[in-house]
Parts: sequence; structure tokens; C-alpha cells
Amino acid sequence: MPDHDALYHRLFSHPGMVAQLLREFVAGPWLDDLELDGMERLNAKFHAETSERRDADMIWRIPRRGGGDTYLVLLLEFQSTPNHWMALRALVYAGLLWQHLEKERRLPPDGRLPPVLPVVLYNGDRRWAAPLTLHELIGLPETSPLWRWQPNMRYYMVDEGGFSEADLAARDALPALLFRLESSPDPARVVTLADAVLAWFARYPGFEGLRSAFAELLGGLMGPLAPDVRVPEELLEVRNMLASRAENWKQQWLQEGRQEGRQEGRQEGEAALLLRLLERRFGALPGWARERIATADTVALEEWGLRVLDAGSLDDVLT
Repeated sequence: MPDHDALYHRLFSHPGMVAQLLREFVAGPWLDDLELDGMERLNAKFHAETSERRDADMIWRIPRRGGGDTYLVLLLEFQSTPNHWMALRALVYAGLLWQHLEKERRLPPDGRLPPVLPVVLYNGDRRWAAPLTLHELIGLPETSPLWRWQPNMRYYMVDEGGFSEADLAARDALPALLFRLESSPDPARVVTLADAVLAWFARYPGFEGLRSAFAELLGGLMGPLAPDVRVPEELLEVRNMLASRAENWKQQWLQEGRQEGRQEGRQEGEAALLLRLLERRFGALPGWARERIATADTVALEEWGLRVLDAGSLDDVLT
């Protein structure tokens, strides 16, 4: 697959792509107040007072219809698991942005800080379950007299894998096509999606600069199935190559799927047996133990199974 960091920066450096992301996936009544056609990308590199440099993934200045600006902080998250501290990261970026605007004398005439909208775009395998607000990360009860002085920050989460195929297919937007391609479709569906991408570009002029990025994304789907093939750079050529090879890839994919299914069946059996043994030995298992067993490979499961009889505690088995 292509370098997601570089590819997503190319895609979301296009104001039309960002506007569609907001309209389709961050929609709210406040969106009507934003002049999305007038947005401007800002330099997202800041230096804290400690001279430590922090790079926000992408920042857009969006004019408001009633005057003034709103700043979109778009954080691109490519880790396979959610970032527990994302609310803190969003707060740091917002603070550095405000500090930068004050230092550059770019505050509005009334001298107040402009509003910030933090949006996290995540394409990891696990669904996002990290806290959405900074208050959830602070070790203090809301009834404490100190609570009123604790900072807060909330970010908007766009979890690509949280949308169903039917939902995405019903949205006539380029980000929806991106999310569908990112779901690693099987070879039987790749050509259909490639045709949908081509049809979308044909319907909506003004996005030609993004065709090469989608060609790279589609070409990346060939990598595991045709590692020695030179992938074309033009979107239509990539689509035609996909179509010419689709049937062979489908048969290869089905064969690999059968092999993986047999392996997964063995893993599931090992995991189920280990769970029963541990529950009989130690009683009800905590969530962390079940999660670890569910994600372990057969080698680890077999090793843990051998430890059950002699282990003095659950930790002795699973560490």
C-alpha cells in the first residue's frame, strides 16, 4: 500500500476534498455559517516556548459568513489502534495555533481568540474507543472544587471503518470513495470501485489534481497480488490493468482465503480451549485477558496452554 501519510496530505491539501469531508462526515447546523469555498490552508508547523517543534497535520482557515474565521485542525491518524491521548494532542495543537496567531498579530480586531474545530481522521483496524474529551483524561471527580479550573477540549472523530459499505455507497463524495477503497476490498470489487472513481471525476470537474493520488491508491491494491508489476500513473490505465487481471486475482484471493480460514479455525479452537481452562482455574477472566487471548497467534496460545496447570496466577500464564 502507498505511504498513507504522504497520500493523505496530498488528498487533504485540496480544499474541495476538505470541504466534502466536512459536509458529508462532520455535518452540523454550525456548518452553514462557514464559507467553505473560501478556505485557506495555513503553515502547520509551530514551535513551543521550549523550542520543541510540533507539527499539526493540517490547518485550514475558514471564513465565517458573519465575519471572522474558524480554524480547522485536521489530525490524520494512521496508527492501527486508537490514540488514548488524542484529546490532549488536540489541546496542544489548538494552544500552539492560538499562540502563533497572537505572536503574528493575526487575531481579530476585538483581540479574542478565534474558534478552533479539531477533527481527527482515523483509518486504523480497530474501531475508535479513546476518550473524545480532555475532561475524561483528568483524574479528578466533577464534584471536586478544583474541577472548574480544569481545561477541556473535545475533538470530532471520523472513523473510516465505522461506516458501512451501504452508507458510503449512498454518499456522492470523494472522501466516501476513499474510505471504501481503504477498506481493502477483494479483487472482485476493486474494478467496480475504480469505475466509480472515474465516473465521479467525470461528473465533477475541478478535482483533476487528485486523480494521480487515487491512481496511486488503486495501484497500491495490486501490490500484494502483483509485486513485480509496474503500476501505471494514470487513473484510467490503472483501472484497465485491474480489470484485465481481476479474474486471476480473484482465484488467487479465494485460495488464500481458504488457507487463512483453516488457520483462523485452528486459532479460534485454541483460544476457546484456553479460555475454558483459565476460567476453571482462576474464575471469571478480566477484559484485558480476554482481549489478549483473542488477538494472540497459535504459537502463543499453545505456550499459554502449557502453563495453565503450574501457574500460580493469571499473570503467570499470559506474561
